[in-house]
Amino acid sequence: MLRPIAIATLLAGSLDILFAMVLTLAYGRHIPDMLRYVASGPFPAATGLGASGAALGLVVHFALMAIMAAAYIWFACSARRKHLATMPVRGGIAYGIVTYAVMNWVVLPLRFDTPLPPKPLSIATQLFAHVVLVGIPIAFVAARHLKGRER
Repeated sequence: MLRPIAIATLLAGSLDILFAMVLTLAYGRHIPDMLRYVASGPFPAATGLGASGAALGLVVHFALMAIMAAAYIWFACSARRKHLATMPVRGGIAYGIVTYAVMNWVVLPLRFDTPLPPKPLSIATQLFAHVVLVGIPIAFVAARHLKGRER
């Protein structure tokens, strides 16, 4: 099960961080600052670490993505959920909504004291990222893995 988790992590993680970089530039901000902010979740001092803080942000981002990928793939591979292989878009949309809700309505408010509810533009961009760039790709990797196991 490690191979599909690694593939899903790299695929969804790359899509998501590229989107975050595009948004960061669109808002006139700097990518290293965004990455240090990501790292500051578990490592508050990362905001003052320069390039190493930005690199740590990438590590933190992909670690979080690995957790998300592992959770879905483990869930999809359980005996009662094999039907997820036949409908990865539905499963991916549902999982994207779940990851959006957990990150934006639980994790970020608890860690960074972000205001609730989020602004409409933030909801739209984050839902897009979590559903289209994270949930659906992870679900397709899981579906492919499950179909391969049935042969």
